[in-house]
Amino acid sequence: MFKRAALVAGILLVASSGAVSAAVDQPAGDGVEPGHGSGRGMIVGGTLASTSEAPWAIALTTSDSPQLSHRWCGGVLVRANKVITAAHCMSKSVGTYTAIQGRTDLLDDSTGRTSAIRSVWIHPGYSRANNHNDFAILTLARPLTGVPVIRLETNPKADRKGAVPTVYGWGQTQNTGPDDTLQKLAAPDLGDATCLANKEYVDNGYAASMNVCAGYLDGTGDACQGDSGGPLVLNGRLLATVSWGKGCADRNYPGVYAEIAPNAKTLQAQINK
Repeated sequence: MFKRAALVAGILLVASSGAVSAAVDQPAGDGVEPGHGSGRGMIVGGTLASTSEAPWAIALTTSDSPQLSHRWCGGVLVRANKVITAAHCMSKSVGTYTAIQGRTDLLDDSTGRTSAIRSVWIHPGYSRANNHNDFAILTLARPLTGVPVIRLETNPKADRKGAVPTVYGWGQTQNTGPDDTLQKLAAPDLGDATCLANKEYVDNGYAASMNVCAGYLDGTGDACQGDSGGPLVLNGRLLATVSWGKGCADRNYPGVYAEIAPNAKTLQAQINK
C-alpha cells in the first residue's frame, strides 16, 4: 500500500505502529495503521488557505508525533462533536490525539479551538491490506459548537472526470510552502479509468466503487504526508477524504481518495449517534 504516512520503507509509505486503545471500535482481526498521514509534514504545490474559508477543516495531532507541532493527519468536522478522518490514522492510543479547529499555523497555539477525542469508530469494512473503506469517525470530548460543518456528498455521480474539487491540509509541502500551515490545492478529478490504468494502483487496491482518482499526472501538486483524512471538497460538500498514493506529486501517480457517497449512509448513521 502506498500510504502517505510518517516513515518511508522502500516505495511504501508507512508510519510507526502504535497500540489502539480500548475506546476504539475496531473490526475484529483488522489492525489499524497510518497512511497518507503523519509525520514528515503539507500539500505539495498548493497555496495558503484560511481557516475562515474552511472552518470545518480539522488538524489531528498526537503527542506521539516526533514533529514540534505534533501534526499527524487531517479531518473534517461533520457535526459539532464528530470528525471524519482516515482509519489508517488511528494507530495511536486515543488519549494521545487532539483535534484542532481554526488554527492556520499549527505552531501558533494562541489561535483556534481544541478538543480531546472521547471515542473512535472505524468502518467495519476497513482493510489495511487494500485500504478499502478508509474511514474513522471521532467523537470529540468537547463539541466545537458554533463552527460550520460540512455536508456529506451522497451522489456517486459527483465523482466525475473533469470536476475540480479542492483538497485542504497541513501536511508536507516538499518545500513548496511553509510547514504546519493550512494549504489548499485544486485537484482535478481524473476519472477512475486513470488510476485503473495504473497496475501498481490496481494491485494496491484502487476500486472505482470506493475511490476518487484526483490530482495531476505531470506532478503539479498533490496531497502528501500529514494530509490523510483531510477533506476533498466539491460544490460545498465532502466528496472524499485523503487516503493514499505513491509518493507525493510524483509524475503519473495521482492521489487516491476515499469516496464518501458509497459510504454516506453508514457514515451518517454514526455521525447521528
